[in-house]
Amino acid sequence: MLDASKSRTGVSIERLPRHVGIIMDGNGRWARERGLRREQGHSKGADSVREVVRASRRLGLTALTLFAFSSQNWDRPPREVFHLMQLLRRYLIDERAEILDNDIRLVTVGDISRLPGLVMRPLADLVQASSQNRGMTLCLALSYGGREMIASAAKELARAVARGEVDPDDIDPDLFGRYLPSSTLLPPLDLLIRTSGERRVSNFFLWEVAYAELFFSPVMWPDFGEDELWRALREYGHRERRFGLTSEQLDAGNGVIRANRTGPSMGGMAGMSGMSNKVGAPNSRGSTHLESLEAVLGDPMPETG
Repeated sequence: MLDASKSRTGVSIERLPRHVGIIMDGNGRWARERGLRREQGHSKGADSVREVVRASRRLGLTALTLFAFSSQNWDRPPREVFHLMQLLRRYLIDERAEILDNDIRLVTVGDISRLPGLVMRPLADLVQASSQNRGMTLCLALSYGGREMIASAAKELARAVARGEVDPDDIDPDLFGRYLPSSTLLPPLDLLIRTSGERRVSNFFLWEVAYAELFFSPVMWPDFGEDELWRALREYGHRERRFGLTSEQLDAGNGVIRANRTGPSMGGMAGMSGMSNKVGAPNSRGSTHLESLEAVLGDPMPETG
């Protein structure tokens, strides 16, 4: 955890994101440009995973989500899929001690039931072993598709309505968001980074990205490291997050608004993950003044412990 008032980015620590998501793109192109096999690009990309996770932990990020394997990636050539599964298995085994020693909690989102046993065994072991860690949450999106997650949440909500547990008239974005796995595992997404120069979200965190800042890096993932991460964080630190309001409204409120106003409530999450659930977390500009924000937002701010 950094103890200086400013990071090496030159941005106040308080203005850095709590939750960063990364679409790790460009392994195949990186390999092709060097006359290598795609599998070699993925292997080099695994080194970037290690470097970025370590840098994020040193910085003190609350959560880091890596889009490691999409639900569409199963359609890739079998040899490539097998290599990716082997890389994931090796990462879980090799990094186990470092993850535990650095108080990192490992969680997953996605349909992990499709993962082979060679991955599921070390994955389940490390998720369980790290479940009480509080230093940082590392979330691996595995066999993940954003539309699939939204459809699954809709099914669960429909079942709750059928059981009489939910009144259809009570359904709103906040309630719906609670049925997404990310709502109980992670704080709202602040920054989404995509590498390789592509400018799309590729079915990743479609619900969660609603008010996140986007950063598109031209660097291929195997070349993406701590310096490139700092570049993205520096850019984030200089942006104004308005969440649908105007700059004048933010200035009048003289404070920040809670991240993802229409997203899942953080109230029940602190006990599960050890993350702060302060409504006034400094993710926008200015200092935190909850009282003045009540007038801006038009509804009372809940008390948080």
